Amino acid sequence: MQRPAPPPLRLALLAAALLSACAASGVPGGSRGDNSGAFGAYLAGRFAAAETDTRVAADNMLAALKADPDQPEVLNRAFLATLLDGRPEALRLARRLGDNPAANLLLAGADVQAARWDRAEARMRALGRSGPVQVLQPVLLAWVQFGRGQPDQALATLRPLVEGNRLRALNALHAALIADLAGRPRDAERYARMAVADQPQPPWRLSVLAAGVLSRTGHGAEAQRLLDAVLAGGDDAALAATPANRRQALAARGVASPADGIAEAYTALAGALRGQGSNDFALILAQLSLRLRPGFAPALVLSADVLADQDHVPAALDRLEQVGAEDPLAPVVALRRATLLDRLDRTEDAVTLLRGLAAANPTLPQPAARLGDLLRRRDRFAEAAEAYDQALARSGPVDATDWPLFYARGIARDRAGAAAGAEADLLRALELAPEQPYVLNYLGYTWAEQGKNLDRAKAMLLRATELKPQDGNIADSLGWVLFRLGNLPEAVTWLEKSVELEPRSSVINDHLGDAYWAAGRQREAQFQWRRALALDPEAVEIVKIEQKLRDGLPGYPSSTAQR
Repeated sequence: MQRPAPPPLRLALLAAALLSACAASGVPGGSRGDNSGAFGAYLAGRFAAAETDTRVAADNMLAALKADPDQPEVLNRAFLATLLDGRPEALRLARRLGDNPAANLLLAGADVQAARWDRAEARMRALGRSGPVQVLQPVLLAWVQFGRGQPDQALATLRPLVEGNRLRALNALHAALIADLAGRPRDAERYARMAVADQPQPPWRLSVLAAGVLSRTGHGAEAQRLLDAVLAGGDDAALAATPANRRQALAARGVASPADGIAEAYTALAGALRGQGSNDFALILAQLSLRLRPGFAPALVLSADVLADQDHVPAALDRLEQVGAEDPLAPVVALRRATLLDRLDRTEDAVTLLRGLAAANPTLPQPAARLGDLLRRRDRFAEAAEAYDQALARSGPVDATDWPLFYARGIARDRAGAAAGAEADLLRALELAPEQPYVLNYLGYTWAEQGKNLDRAKAMLLRATELKPQDGNIADSLGWVLFRLGNLPEAVTWLEKSVELEPRSSVINDHLGDAYWAAGRQREAQFQWRRALALDPEAVEIVKIEQKLRDGLPGYPSSTAQR
């Protein structure tokens, strides 16, 4: 199936919660007669914004605003475009936007940087009591109070939320950071422990900040255990938790000022909003964070992830390239860069990057596993299997978390023609994850294709359909094993369901054609085979389907086949 067109960033539709003061409807020139210059620049700016070309969007929106300076719609769009492009004009435009929350946050940040604490607090209190940013208001106020020289008041602002709030980790972390900077080690230690207490595996940034506080309060062993858990977690963040990187991460305070603390809070909320699908909010907050803390790697990585989610791959790469090579997150960034390079069909650049990363981290499986995934997507199955060999050799004693590596290597070996090794890997993956529907599906379908273990394959695929009832590929596998068992009525039922779920799959339509033919429904079979041909099958399958259209399905009556 073709990839859908990327959604626009909708720079002026950031929902009422964040931009409740968005402009009244209108277009440039609407209030003052014809103004074709403003209108042309406005349209060009909107198109550039939709394509995530923030430089062109800002240039054109500023030109439209210059030509029509009193148009609220253009003012709002110009503000957002300049904010996202990091332009100094964003601050000037924000002063014209009244109670616009995004503008107030930008202005409050400028007040914090200039130590105008009273003005910053007034802006933060003006945020109101609704919208996603509202959850940060206590943290923002606490940092302003600390900046004013009131650490007691800052901690008092956060203390009730630390005791019983659903955002305990966020509030406790910032209380720990404030106490650490205020020279109150006992409070800092207590709050740092509370920040990680309810999370079996805290995320990297939370772990490194809490570990830094614990290390500075004399609990170095506890800090190291916290980072060891990240290293053992098996995700990409393990690359940032290597001994060299953790020394660098702990060498200095991760948050050294109120501006740093507010940037951390914005980035944390942006990550949560991205997880909820609110990518526009997340991008705005990441940019506000970078205004306070230029070059802040977590904000750059998060904004790159948002852009990549929306298929704005060149823009995402540009963000990642702004992360310094010496930053502890640099190896994690390299993994992301490789994925994006491959999406731009710069596959060899991606392979070179991953091989270098694997060589630089000889004890970690992540770079080799990512290399295997990339090569497998590119149908380089033998090379992919070798990469997975390396990843498994580095993963340590095998446990349940290793099932994806065995599953992926099994697929690579299967597609490379190493059937015995593939089956061994898939069985091992199934042993480690007996309820994993994709393992059940792949192994069950493989056996159906080979014509062996059909009863066991059927049982496995029935379980897979219970686990994933709306997965058309799994329904197809069950239909196919039923076909192989000679149960044609049930085979047709499942294959028809799979075509409904995955109507553009050439393989599934071809399978349904076979089942129809075997059930004596030859004209319907020919229709499905022709449809399969129209859905871009692999070259080897084209020959087989064309032969069935000429001669019918081998082993079954062919009286209605077209000669």
